[in-house]
Amino acid sequence: MTSALFIASCTNPLARQYEYEEQLYLKVDGSATVVVDASLPALVLLRGASFDPSLSGSTDRAAVRRLYESAGCPIDSVSRLWERRGRRFAQIQISVKDLKTLPACPLLSWSTYSLTPHPAQPQQLKYLQTLGPPAGRDPGAVNWDGSELVAFKVHAPSRVHFHSVKKLDGSDGDPERGNILTWEQTLADRRAGRPLTMEVHMETTSILYTTLWLFGGAFVAAVILLVTLIWLTIRRGRKQASLSAPRV
Repeated sequence: MTSALFIASCTNPLARQYEYEEQLYLKVDGSATVVVDASLPALVLLRGASFDPSLSGSTDRAAVRRLYESAGCPIDSVSRLWERRGRRFAQIQISVKDLKTLPACPLLSWSTYSLTPHPAQPQQLKYLQTLGPPAGRDPGAVNWDGSELVAFKVHAPSRVHFHSVKKLDGSDGDPERGNILTWEQTLADRRAGRPLTMEVHMETTSILYTTLWLFGGAFVAAVILLVTLIWLTIRRGRKQASLSAPRV
């Protein structure tokens, strides 16, 4: 999955670009994968990373991986670093069996996570993520111009019934492709620790599970139809043979 995400983030000119972006790929059993795409200065500013964020610095993907693995983060992979707008970026992927354990990783420790049965809707789950203040350091001189954004995305595993997404102007946001929710802040607001709560109500059955059942049902129906057509063809052939046979 990492290669596909990295290629998509770097090659899609229409994709909205963020200085720091967390994408959480959630499953209904509570397991999750988090993909962080961020500039090295943003990782220092917002997450207190202790490496050289400069464009000419010696920090590489191995250094990024060592930093977070040594802190106990369950790292799946770290991409090669790439450059955009005079800053170097990295993609870090982390997977856990229980999303409540994500704050144990310093990279994600500014959030609390929960996925629980909805108290009023038995067929729904309630996802709640509360984002706290950053734990940052001074990244030194950075060529930020004030337009930089940060984003937090939740890829819901099932049909969404409610979400708390708001656009930067305060208006309601809409899911992308039906199940991708995006909360945005300016880098300045995130640096200042502006509160952010992400809430999603979703069905207990995953989209993939439902799709597989629909595909399986369609396949079985197609097989039944084919067998019926074959049987009717054979039956018609036997009937015609019986009618054309000479009578004694």
